[in-house]
Amino acid sequence: MIFRARQFEWTFPRSALVMGIVNVTPDSFYDGGRFLAPAAAVAHGLALVAEGAEILDIGGDSSRPGAVPAAAAEELARVLPVIAGLAARTRVPLSIDTTKPAVARAALAAGACLVNDVAAESGDDQLWRVVAETGAGYVCMHARGMPATMQAAPHYQDVVREVEAFFAGRLDQLARAGVAPEQVVLDVGIGFGKTLEHNLQLLAALAGFARFGRPQLLGVSRKSFIEKLLGAQPNERLPASLACASMAVEAGVQIIRTHDVAATVQAVRMTEAVLARRK
Repeated sequence: MIFRARQFEWTFPRSALVMGIVNVTPDSFYDGGRFLAPAAAVAHGLALVAEGAEILDIGGDSSRPGAVPAAAAEELARVLPVIAGLAARTRVPLSIDTTKPAVARAALAAGACLVNDVAAESGDDQLWRVVAETGAGYVCMHARGMPATMQAAPHYQDVVREVEAFFAGRLDQLARAGVAPEQVVLDVGIGFGKTLEHNLQLLAALAGFARFGRPQLLGVSRKSFIEKLLGAQPNERLPASLACASMAVEAGVQIIRTHDVAATVQAVRMTEAVLARRK
């Protein structure tokens, strides 16, 4: 199975990729504001690379529950200096975490190679056409609603089957928009329009999504569903995040998105070492 993002290409099976999070926002739930200045964000990204990040995901518009979207101009002002700064100082692939076609196009021109789209359920093909035209990688994430409203009593008859149906439909639509299957990664969207029970059901079902023949990305890092289950505040959620990452790797997930790169690399590599010795 091949995943291609412009000049980068990965062939799976191989060791899981760890994607480091670089939030260039004032209001992200865990590190909001700490890396808002471009120099601070670039330094943070380089530190994550030193810890073992194989991809960096740069975002300038918070997708936490209840967040109000930033205007495209503000998002561009936040992310472009960071992408350009990182592209000049590291060869690690850069991802732009955005829902806006104009932001994606500018970020790709500045040095990004991958678009992480938390609004893939919107069905707007403008962003997909940017991906097709540029050969960028594309993370197709399931979400029910937008951040401002997504946690307002989300409801599913069967969350696993509905996410499966979403992926099947989107893969077909992406192909019709000119996006090759090799450009696509799937993300079940933990915490995006899901209750605690929905999130746990999806985590338990990760292995089944392999039927689509595409890599999976999982983002659980310090998310609020951990608090709902365990009562842990954001700075207390690393152990649960690592447990989810290890279980995801065992289920066949190929990319783990995290705030805590060094700890996640250790957890993932230990999990892989044990799995390699199973009879």
